[in-house]
Amino acid sequence: MNIDQMKASKALLGNATVDMLMKVHEDALWMLENVGVGCKQPDMLDVYRQFEADGKAVVYDNRVYITSDLVNECLNKVPGIDRFFVPLNSFFIGGTAPYVYDDSAGVGGVLPTQDHVKRIAQIAETNPVVAGMGRGVKLKDEVSQIDVMVENCTKPLYYAVTSERTLEHAKNIFQQRGKEMIVFCLTRPPLQVNENFSENFVQVVRAGLPVFISAMPMAGISAPYCYNGVLTMTHAEVLFGICTAQLLRPGHTCIHAGFPTIADPRFEYNPNYGLKSHFVLNLLMAHLNMILDLPTFQSGCTTNEEHLTERALADARTGQALCKKYGFHMIRHSFGFLRHLVDFSFAKLEAAIHIAEEVTADEAPDVDMPVYDDRGMESIQRVGLGMYMDDPLTTANIGKVFVE
Repeated sequence: MNIDQMKASKALLGNATVDMLMKVHEDALWMLENVGVGCKQPDMLDVYRQFEADGKAVVYDNRVYITSDLVNECLNKVPGIDRFFVPLNSFFIGGTAPYVYDDSAGVGGVLPTQDHVKRIAQIAETNPVVAGMGRGVKLKDEVSQIDVMVENCTKPLYYAVTSERTLEHAKNIFQQRGKEMIVFCLTRPPLQVNENFSENFVQVVRAGLPVFISAMPMAGISAPYCYNGVLTMTHAEVLFGICTAQLLRPGHTCIHAGFPTIADPRFEYNPNYGLKSHFVLNLLMAHLNMILDLPTFQSGCTTNEEHLTERALADARTGQALCKKYGFHMIRHSFGFLRHLVDFSFAKLEAAIHIAEEVTADEAPDVDMPVYDDRGMESIQRVGLGMYMDDPLTTANIGKVFVE
């Protein structure tokens, strides 16, 4: 626990909101102990079975239940923010769009090439406001994409490793640079290990590469429709990944990349990344993790606009101003993405970089900081691993929370 950060967060967010965040942590611990996480990966199950004799974990029917004592032991082993290679308040060009937006024609759907990756990397390298980069767009060949990134950007990078070939390459790069994070969506909602990546996760942790553990439960679909409800679900999923990494390799560097999202009924319950509520939700996730002294990487400064409109740039300005006002560790999706993170726009990338250079905290809109809603945990206890679209909390809160 970082007491100085606790004081700073209270000054910025208010005592009641920080109290909410600490209850989110307690609720996430309750979920890991009482709801558990579905898992079939043998190495993961084996490390938890080692703690069954002393009652700190239970493995039953391919589901892992972890006590708060074991979670806290694991959290105490994670290297803190002051030992991490990215400083506080760092904006990244991150995420992975499947397509490039044609800024001249005003349409998306262009297949990305190595030249696009090279251009992203060079823009990241030459702009001081950009602290580092993820892939931006996705190429079929992971190794080739990593090589282009490394050759053109000396700043911290994050990317995926989904093969032994890529892992060997990433190990060599990390030995030379030491500024890489390997991204995993280890879980899929609700509270189930994504077995497509579980073996890769084990291999990467054992190889000593920092792991960027993402999870994105969606309020109103796979998580309760309130701030503390979706934060709790997100936090529980990432804590499982952090604990697993620490049991596989104690003292391993883990990044809490919980990415709580919001289903917007106005857009057929698709995620709305342009809401002020989305930016605030992710900043709250960041503050909880900074209080826990966990390196943390959230989402923000995005938009729900399909095209590069004035609203898309206004969304970027709002998100960046909120980030500067309330503080964070690392933020991804900060610059180039359009609706649903599907298209990557170079014009938006460059415009949003310019906005980040000039925007100030004074420009941030007013925020009514949320407080703990008891109905969030009641919703989790009622619905559990089910879907939350028809949950009474969802129907009660539509139009009342997550509306801006």
